[in-house]
Amino acid sequence: MYRIGIDLGGTNIAAGIVNDAFEIICKDSIPTGADRPAPEIAADMAALCHKVCEKAGVSPSEIASVGIASPGIANHDDGVIEYCCNIPSFYQFPVCEAVKAGFPVADVFVENDANAAAWGEAIAGAAKGTSNSIMITLGTGVGGGIIIDNKVISGFNYAGAELGHMVICVDGVQCGCGRKGCWEAYSSATALIRMTSEKLAECEASGRKTAMTDAVAAKGKVSGRTAFDCMRAGDEAATEVVNTYLHYLAQGLSNIINIFQPEVLSIGGGISGEGQSLVEALLPEIRREVYGQGIVKSPEIRIAALGNDAGIIGGAVLGLK
Repeated sequence: MYRIGIDLGGTNIAAGIVNDAFEIICKDSIPTGADRPAPEIAADMAALCHKVCEKAGVSPSEIASVGIASPGIANHDDGVIEYCCNIPSFYQFPVCEAVKAGFPVADVFVENDANAAAWGEAIAGAAKGTSNSIMITLGTGVGGGIIIDNKVISGFNYAGAELGHMVICVDGVQCGCGRKGCWEAYSSATALIRMTSEKLAECEASGRKTAMTDAVAAKGKVSGRTAFDCMRAGDEAATEVVNTYLHYLAQGLSNIINIFQPEVLSIGGGISGEGQSLVEALLPEIRREVYGQGIVKSPEIRIAALGNDAGIIGGAVLGLK
């Protein structure tokens, strides 16, 4: 039997067929058209399921379940997306029922996208074989997914695990959520871009030379890679940016470890592209900050394994919860 995972995004909808070895055998995507009515979007999700089946030569009758990884608040018990700021019409919308109407299958599941990605890592990725794990995604924001005793933890109202919105600096940088000093405002790719831009402005004002100036001119913009790339080339200003970013990232990760003590904490999202060198850079500060260091067994910190397919695979394995 196969399973279909749907990665529902504000820009694109991706769907893939996943086999019993947790491999994607076929995938495709379409624009979301996020300003459209929810039933239209759900109908397109169902049509995409049919499309990937046709491309893969798999009969819909061979699909055991469909799982949807959705942004926002997803009520996995009732199959309802309660709220999704990026897709306004998905407000208390029975998405599982709607997709099932267009793609008849035994079960359709929905889960918050970060939670689904964490579940995917626990079943098929960096945390495979564990019962307690956490995944952090470092992208536009900071997402989080918590797995305890092989269960996704999302709170009584399905809005939990917003780890990026714990405050690590009281009255600090304004966060998009409305609070100030959230971890997301210091450890997301967006935050890294802001820090890089601030350092560039500081260097320009003082006349200090930095390789980041040429890097930005060549690319036409500041990106989450600018400071890391120039740091590796030996640029001092870039190194300062990276060290500041890693300090805040390590503080948040230490807080999470102190609260949950997971077997594995995996890091995904765009910044995780730095690979094992990111983990090695974080470990010294984390080891200084975590409670019980040297007394109890330490959680392992790993780079997430599923990459850009985390939404599809995580969605597909929702049927294994």
